[in-house]
Amino acid sequence: MAPLASQVDASIVAPLDLRVDSQLEAVFERIGREWNRLDFLLHSIAFAPREDLHGRVVDCSRAGFLTAMDISRHSFIRMAKLAEPLMRDGGTLFTMTYFGSTQVVEGYNMMGPVKAALEAASRYLASELGPRGIRVHAISPGPLKTRAASGLLEFDELLNRAAARAPARTLAGIEDVGLATAFLATDAARLITGNTVYIDGGYRIMD
Repeated sequence: MAPLASQVDASIVAPLDLRVDSQLEAVFERIGREWNRLDFLLHSIAFAPREDLHGRVVDCSRAGFLTAMDISRHSFIRMAKLAEPLMRDGGTLFTMTYFGSTQVVEGYNMMGPVKAALEAASRYLASELGPRGIRVHAISPGPLKTRAASGLLEFDELLNRAAARAPARTLAGIEDVGLATAFLATDAARLITGNTVYIDGGYRIMD
């Protein structure tokens, strides 16, 4: 991460493994100490044990499911709690999801129910934090070529199928997702909250 941080002049680079007690709290303590405020937060982490992710939902282990829910969903709630006191003038919380939360996507398996829980959590957070001027969004790109996505079975086939079916005849790239998310963090979107925002070339509207 160090080369990337230097490219964007990041003043804070810190370890964050959600399986390690207190690392998340240490990150926010440092943000509070050095910045004394936070305008927006992006939660972009998901994990499931490979043996559970690659099998049927009905066969997933209890331990694997709880691990996926803890790291992929509950961590967003933990981050929101830690961010709230730093967003004294309001702010925006983002989390990353996928439309496998509402539709059955072959190969997405256990992450579908986990992402559905994440989207529900984002709506409840939007309701609870809205009076503080804090907005919450779940960002739902179509399939993206990322390191995390490479863990899904037959992912290249999913990419090709989605691009062919999307009304835009192309999938969103990382920059497309970044631009739309950046807009939602500005005052121009001050009355938009609690949404699952699809940035997928229209793929989700197709049957």
